[in-house]
Amino acid sequence: MLEIWLAPLFLCALQINSTILINQTSVQYDSIIDQCRHIFLSKSKDYGTSWRVMRLSSIADQIFIKAQRIRTIEEKGNMKVDEGIESEFKGIINYCVIGLIQLELKKETKLDIAINELTELYNKHIVETKALMMQKNHDYGEAWRSMLVSTFTDMILMRLLRIRQIQQTDGVTIMSEGVEANLQDMINYSVFALIHLSQ
Repeated sequence: MLEIWLAPLFLCALQINSTILINQTSVQYDSIIDQCRHIFLSKSKDYGTSWRVMRLSSIADQIFIKAQRIRTIEEKGNMKVDEGIESEFKGIINYCVIGLIQLELKKETKLDIAINELTELYNKHIVETKALMMQKNHDYGEAWRSMLVSTFTDMILMRLLRIRQIQQTDGVTIMSEGVEANLQDMINYSVFALIHLSQ
């Protein structure tokens, strides 16, 4: 008889705990993105938007270099350059945002983007990417919290291989998600990795 009364309470406790975790994820996500946005906009003030000349294949290569360095450090357990993997994950996030902006502006010829417009573009793509994360996180129940950072590294490298394959078919896919979705996934994997590393 006691079990009948306790079951609803147990389910209610699980739901409350799940809601708390999801809210915590949202706050942690925003904190990581604030750091990445600061780096992105500071570099843009220094260098302008010179990355506007980059093709998507070049952006993917820059992301690959960073992801490969992370994986090498994970496998060797040490590094020669005094720059941790956290900065590489942040770089991946910002290069993915650059990729998303380039996709949006692919018919636009101007290279220079004013800092206020650039901020709006950055925020727009992050809002869309976070919304995707929150939807998936709701369905998968915070499963990423039980995953290894090295798994996120592998998933990023896998997404890069997918992007290269999509480019070989001129962006045409039969059933799969396109380049934009893969860039968004890499942003979200990198944020998850950085949350793990911060703890």
